[in-house]
Amino acid sequence: MCGRYALSKLPSDLAEEFEIHTGESLKKLLALPPLPADWNITPTRDIYIIRNSPRNERDLAITSWGLIAPWSKTPADALKSQSQAINARSETVDQKPTFRSAFRARRCLIPADGYYEWATENGDFPRKQPFFISADSQSRNKSGRSTLALAGIWESWVAPDGSVRESAAIITRPAVDFLADIHSRMPTFLPEDRWDRWLDTSLRDVNEIRALMQVDTPAAGLQATPVSTAVNSIRNNGPQLIEEIDLEDHLTLF
Repeated sequence: MCGRYALSKLPSDLAEEFEIHTGESLKKLLALPPLPADWNITPTRDIYIIRNSPRNERDLAITSWGLIAPWSKTPADALKSQSQAINARSETVDQKPTFRSAFRARRCLIPADGYYEWATENGDFPRKQPFFISADSQSRNKSGRSTLALAGIWESWVAPDGSVRESAAIITRPAVDFLADIHSRMPTFLPEDRWDRWLDTSLRDVNEIRALMQVDTPAAGLQATPVSTAVNSIRNNGPQLIEEIDLEDHLTLF
């Protein structure tokens, strides 16, 4: 699963990396105070997403993390829905009532510097040891980009007072390669050559959409860095959370 991640980029940085050159919401975002850099993003917090506008132009928007089920009747229902729907499993995203409509019609990319995962019993790591998974140096040098593109879906909910709240969820998949030694799940990453088709609002064929998520080497270009347990507390924040620790030295403290 993915329950915490980091993003420190400005809207202008994301616009450049994801080649967003048009869109009224982008103009508005660039004119407003940006979301603060956040190295410990938690569910229900405001996040950036990249999606296509009704004119099918790439756009940058702010939503909250955790999909609000369209049938939620009260703000309390919406908050409960969000806390239970921060991730959508790739195996069933087109079948689950909370996610299936968004999967067909409202797909997005969720930018991240990287995400955190806590070790399970899958590998030879201390259980619950946190890792920060991000683009490795070779991948950054090759693409000139450090931001990960996580496959996501978004939804729009109308509250009883008439206000509109938009929300998003990350699509996860079974973990592979070295990531499977840390945890059984990982986000679904989309290569750049699939972004246009993934965001295309006219694409509604479930089989074709699902095929876009099938990547031969989904862990390629990633690295997993052991980090301090300081990330465990939502009160902690700052770039020190993603600094690598010496796992051997760290273990001698206990």
